[in-house]
Parts: sequence; C-alpha cells; structure tokens
Amino acid sequence: MTTTRYALSAASPRWWSTGLVIATLTALTLFLLAPGAHAADDKLSTENQACLKCHDKPDFDKKLDDGRKLSLSISTQEYLASVHKAQDCTDCHSALDDKTHGKVETPMKSRRQLTKAMQESCRDCHKKKYKQYDDSIHAALIKEGSEKAPLCANCHNAHTQASVKLVTPISQTPCASCHDAIFKAYATDVHGLERVAKGKTAPSCADCHQAHDVQAASLGDGRKDACLSCHKNAIDEHKDWLPNTGLHFEAISCPACHAPGAQRRVNLRLYDSAAQAQLREKTGVPQFVRRALDGDAGNLGLDERALWSLLTQFNQDSGPSSKVVLRGRLEVRSGVEAHQLSDKAKAVKDCDTCHREGAEPFQSVVLSIAGADGRPLRHDVQKNVLSSLTAWESVRGFYAIGSTRIKLLDTLLILVVAGSIGGALTHMTIKRLFKGALERREAQAKAAAAFAAAGSQTEPAARDASSR
Repeated sequence: MTTTRYALSAASPRWWSTGLVIATLTALTLFLLAPGAHAADDKLSTENQACLKCHDKPDFDKKLDDGRKLSLSISTQEYLASVHKAQDCTDCHSALDDKTHGKVETPMKSRRQLTKAMQESCRDCHKKKYKQYDDSIHAALIKEGSEKAPLCANCHNAHTQASVKLVTPISQTPCASCHDAIFKAYATDVHGLERVAKGKTAPSCADCHQAHDVQAASLGDGRKDACLSCHKNAIDEHKDWLPNTGLHFEAISCPACHAPGAQRRVNLRLYDSAAQAQLREKTGVPQFVRRALDGDAGNLGLDERALWSLLTQFNQDSGPSSKVVLRGRLEVRSGVEAHQLSDKAKAVKDCDTCHREGAEPFQSVVLSIAGADGRPLRHDVQKNVLSSLTAWESVRGFYAIGSTRIKLLDTLLILVVAGSIGGALTHMTIKRLFKGALERREAQAKAAAAFAAAGSQTEPAARDASSR
C-alpha cells in the first residue's frame, strides 16, 4: 500500500507538470487563433455575415436561362481583402427582397444581362471614373449594341477587387481577356519583359491607353504623346543623329522605327487644318465609306483623280471656315505589330530603309478618317498617288529631296531651287556688268537736278531787275 501510494505520489508531479504544459500550450494556441478565427466576423456587418453564410460555399451556383452556370460563391477572406470590404451587400444589390431572396427562383437570361443590370450601381460611388468610361470607345461600342465590349464587371470583380496600387502578375491584366493577340505581343516586347522582370517600372496597358477613358489608338497623336510622357528626352536624344527630328516625330509613328520586324504603310488621314484635328465622321451621316466605294468601282484602290474628288467633297461639307487636307503618316499595319517593340539598340536607324526608290513602307497606302466613335475607317489607295503633284500636301512631312522615292517632286523641286539660285546669280551679274553705266546715269541725274535747282533760284532775281 505504501509502495503504491509512493508510486502514485511520485508519478503525480510528472503527470501534473506535463498536463500543465499541454494545457498551457492549448490555451495559448486557442488564444492566438481565436482572433483570426473571428476576425472575419468582427469586420463584417451583421447583414454581410448573413449573406456570406450562404454564399461562402465553393459549389454555390445558379443555372441561367441560356444553359450556363453562374457561380454565386464568394470567399469571405477574399472579400475582406478587397477594396469593397466596408460596403454592405445591399449597397450594390439594393433590388434584393429579404423575404423572398433565396426562397423564390429568380429567372436570369445570361451573365451579360446581370452585368448590365449591375452597371448602374458602380456609378453611385465612382461618378468620375464612370464619366470617363462613358466617353470611351468601350462605352460607344456598348451603345451600338455590342455584346462583347467590356462593362465594369468584365474588368473588375466587385467581390475580390484589390487596390490598383498593388503590383499584380502580368497575366492578371484584364485587357488580355479581349485583346489576346495584342497582349501576347506586348508580353514579349521590351515593355512586357521589363515589367515581368522589374514589376511596375515599365508601362502596362492602362499607362498608355488609360484605364477608363480609352480612345481609339489611331485617333490623333495620343499614342505618341503617351510615349513622350515617359521618354521625355526622346526628341533631344534623336537630334544627335536624326536630321529634321521634329518632322520625323510629327510624321512617323514610334513603332514604325521601334518595331523593326513590322510591315509599314503610309496612312493619308483626312485632316482639318483650320481646327488642327483629324476629321471625324458626323454621327448619323456617314459619308466616307460611300464616297470611297463610289470612287473605287473596280476595287483597285483610289487613284489620283478619285482621291482629289473625295477631298473636294469633304471640303464642301466642312464649309468656308475649314480646310480639309491629306496629312500623311508612316505607321505599322496592325495593332499587334505596334506592340512588338524592341530594345532601342535594335531600332531602325538606316535612312535607306525609307529614303530609297521602291522602299517597302511606300508600297502600301491607305486613306483614313476617324469614325463617329473614334475608330478608324480606311480605304486602300493606289501607291502611285504618292508620285503625283496632289500628293505634295500629304507627303511633305516625311519627304526629303533627293530621296528618289518621288522622282517627279525631286525634279520639280530641283528646278525651283535651280531657278531661284540662277535668278539671283543673273541679277548679280547684270548689276555688276552695268555698274559703270549705272553710276554715270546716276551722276548725270544728280547734275541735272543741281542745274535745275540753280536755275530756279536765279529766275526771281532776273524778274526783279527787269521790273526796275
């Protein structure tokens, strides 16, 4: 009995010590985990807790009328990590009825229909951004009835939207879902590779095209200005080796030289020289396509005469206060090629690329106007139009005498220059040859003037003497 009591008493301190340690660790663990376990509940309103009680399930979905399934699953943790965590569900879903929600089946045609229906809820909080979006090319496409142009929810998941200041993987750029081919080109060009390697040091889509106020890429000089907003010293750096730098920047798009593998063309843009803006079609009164087709019945491209006639018609429409001209620009042929920019060491620097007879960039010519929504409308033009006298206004921005691309203009300009120099030399020669005769004539004229002056002074004195 004593032995047993001793054994128990001897074992008791060990058991108690071990148990105390385990209990302490367990209590500490529970204490540390408890705030995390209840943090979600502490940060969510009672209303949101009630919503997420059902919606925070991985397989919670709804069958749509078009046969597809719409996921209704919302992760509580992801929602708490989003910028909307302080919002109540009913701030956006104000049309839900507490009494019938989840109990009565609500028909829904498609995901697109739901996205459109929720669009107005974004406006309530994001008025400024919504106004920018409403003036964008995306909104214009929606108004035309497009079922593919993006709405707010196509780029932003309201339940998981993180701060835009966070650097996210390049693969999560929402533009890629619609502009797949362009995005793949961007991901492997100098900007995309720089962004992958160094995070946010290189531009992404929104840095050049804006996030909400997205305009047609070909409209005006917006893209060139976007390049210069980062490459502020570009013009000065080009002056070190590029003659007529200002003209090159005005008439040549950046990718034309910085995407060396791209195909190039001349784009003759209809331009209002009085308003200093690219000409745009009037809403509801489209003229460009009809007039271009009328002038190109054989579908061979507009010739010189048809182009001049079309230009005349647009000038008549614009009135006396405007003057529509052709403003040429050298550019790449597609949006994909515009996003295949290389390192500047590989950029085109050989003048002969353009300034030689039969140069590749001048084998393709198009005429363009901005549509009512900003998107370009184009029609092919016969390349020999660039060799005509009517082309001077449109090509002078990138024409260089002696380049042998436009022989007629070379000849005419050489004759003009030669005539101007010859006229000046002839005038100087004649003046030198007849210098002596001119000097004698001037001397005789001065003597005659002096004699006449002297005679006029003696005549009154003679009259006075005769009167005495």
